[in-house]
Parts: sequence; structure tokens; C-alpha cells
Amino acid sequence: MDKRTKARELAMQALYQLDVQGPDILEPLSRFFMESDTDNFIRNLASDWTKGAWDNLKQCDELIGDATIKWEFSRLSPVDKSILRLAVYQLKFCPDIPPKVIINEAIELAKKFSSDKSPAFVNGVLDAVLKKITNEKSTGR
Repeated sequence: MDKRTKARELAMQALYQLDVQGPDILEPLSRFFMESDTDNFIRNLASDWTKGAWDNLKQCDELIGDATIKWEFSRLSPVDKSILRLAVYQLKFCPDIPPKVIINEAIELAKKFSSDKSPAFVNGVLDAVLKKITNEKSTGR
């Protein structure tokens, strides 16, 4: 498995833990990363993405909420929420990662960790978020 793919997987799992258990586990997450992988690059990247997504949670959740027109944000499964939060964080704050890669990786996470309908749902939400982010950049907002 690619190192960035593994880091995404760990970050998504950490975001899930934060969503379910609350922000008090942010510090102990370093132990989770240490136990999950021996590669420093993977651990550091997963930690950076987790902290980045969690620090920008409100912005990410607003973008997801705007894109999930027919769904109430609170009704999203914690797994799908974690996948979307990570991907939206990367779309918004990681310009070094191509959007197509972010979306494809999120779809793969949904295939691996969520329901049969989740990959299409994740794809639709992220396409809408990407359009909004792109539009905001082009209009200077």
C-alpha cells in the first residue's frame, strides 16, 4: 500500500475516534499512530492531516453540509463523516495534492470502510465541494 494511502487511512480512523470519543483523545492519538505503523513518514502525515482537519472542522463541516442537500449532516454515519472531513480538509487546505487524487482516495476509503452506497455518495459530495471551492477561488472569496 502506498504511504500516503496508509496515512489517509490512519487519519480517517483517527478522525472517527475524535468524532465518537471527543477532542480529549487528540493527545493520546500519537500512541494510536505509533501502534498502527512503524513508518515515521506515515505517522507524521496521518497526524498532520488529522490535526489539520480537526482544527478546521467547522469550515469542513459547513462545506459538507452545503453539499449534502438531501441529507442532514447529523444523520451521516461517523465513518462517512470522517472520510468526508479528511477529503474536504485536503481539498481546501492541501493545494499540493491534486483534487482528483483526493476524491479517488476518499472513494477507496468508502469502499473499504463503509456501506455499498457510500462510494457514490462520497463522490457526489466531494464533487460539489470541489466546485464550490473552485468557484470561491475564481471569484476571490
